Amino acid sequence: MANNAGAKKAIRKIAARTEVNKARRTRVRTFLRKFQEAVTGGDAGAAKTAFIEAQSELMRAVSKGVVHKNTGSRKVGRLAAQLKKMAAA
Repeated sequence: MANNAGAKKAIRKIAARTEVNKARRTRVRTFLRKFQEAVTGGDAGAAKTAFIEAQSELMRAVSKGVVHKNTGSRKVGRLAAQLKKMAAA
């Protein structure tokens, strides 16, 4: 248990930051799910739009420190590969 004022404040800050990060992570997952649904639905136009939105949201999470830079880039690359594969088919 926190014993001094600084430690108590740190606990409050961590709790607040955790809530914000949780919301951001959930938002990213929502956009990723929308992209997956568009790809499985077979609609190329919707998939392209969903890809752009998902990429934007992922990079925003990277800039906020919710997701590591390499993780964000890897996920965007995989989404792009799925989109390319869908367009070729």
